[in-house]
Amino acid sequence: MSEMLMPFEKQEYLERLKKVKKSMAEKGIDVLLISDPANICYLTGHNAWSFYVYQMALIDMNEEMPYFIGRYMDAFCGVVKTTWLDEAHVRAYSDDHVQSLTKHPMDYVANVLKELKLDKKTIAVEMDNYWFSARAYTRLVQNLPDANIVDGDLLVNWVRIIKSPAEIALQKKAGKLAEIAMQAAVDNLHAGVRQCDVVAEIYSAHLKGTKEFGGDYPAIVPLMPSGETAGAPHLTWTDKKYDDNIVVAVELTGCYMRYHSPMARTICIGKPKQIVIDTANIAVEGINAALEQIKPGNTCEQAEAAWRKVLSKYGMEKESRIGYSMGLNFPPDWGEHTASLRPGDKTVFQPGMTFHCIPGMYLDDFGVSISEALTVTEKGCETFAHYPRKLIINN
Repeated sequence: MSEMLMPFEKQEYLERLKKVKKSMAEKGIDVLLISDPANICYLTGHNAWSFYVYQMALIDMNEEMPYFIGRYMDAFCGVVKTTWLDEAHVRAYSDDHVQSLTKHPMDYVANVLKELKLDKKTIAVEMDNYWFSARAYTRLVQNLPDANIVDGDLLVNWVRIIKSPAEIALQKKAGKLAEIAMQAAVDNLHAGVRQCDVVAEIYSAHLKGTKEFGGDYPAIVPLMPSGETAGAPHLTWTDKKYDDNIVVAVELTGCYMRYHSPMARTICIGKPKQIVIDTANIAVEGINAALEQIKPGNTCEQAEAAWRKVLSKYGMEKESRIGYSMGLNFPPDWGEHTASLRPGDKTVFQPGMTFHCIPGMYLDDFGVSISEALTVTEKGCETFAHYPRKLIINN
């Protein structure tokens, strides 16, 4: 293990594990199999593009250190040299398990559980994530007939929702990178410029970062809907040139050591229509009202209600949520899949929680998106980035 490569002290990982095991005990779980790469990274420090094949962290209630189970080429060299795990807690399956029609990595995982005499325990798996398939579940069940396999989805995610001061420090750096990336978008968004060239400048600025630190690859690419499609928030870009007098809704993120600080701003190329100006003003008034309600003791639905109250004053409404918890993550998402700023979510804000508040207005022929990434503090909330919260006009 090289401590120089670890973003956190070993003690922080132990504290995280303590919280996870407390939740496991409350749910009657003996063993937790983690397939979400963000959760694996959170508990072990493993940070590699190895999640395109099956890998797992195995948490045994009676073992201090997690086990890593993964492909041979990733396991010993990558894990042992860059995390706090030792060789005795790494298990590697051979390459003939990868994309095989006969063998499956879950066959190997089951054998590890048998080796550790955990195959008759209550074993939880993350049922509903991108990295644990129906076939993986089926093979695991077939190989462990004496186990009680239950759903442990989001168990670690809910532990992750409250960040340590060390994590907040990384997100603050990500916030600075978001400022730099957004400025690159503003500086390059002009009529006649190719969309792909603007994105290239965003990536370049973000990755170069500052003299003190550079950027990491983001979990989501820059989202750049423009013109009549600016109300479709998850479109990316093409190689077409931008027209004059259009709106571009830019959503991007700063990312540092896998920790994110998203930001959205709406940029007008040329002269904006009055309806765009009016909608942007309402959006800013609404997000300001929501941010005022993000403080310890209040709930997620209270923040959303403050936003909705502003919209109703102008005879407007919005169907989708206006924010969500976020932080450490890998593609394809920077969100944590836990608390959301929407009606019915009674999650109570606590210091150390981090959210992306994005009350975008997605309309039929244009869109306005102005957002803030923030942390809940003892007295309210604090944004990670400091960038003008307004409609931006490039004449």
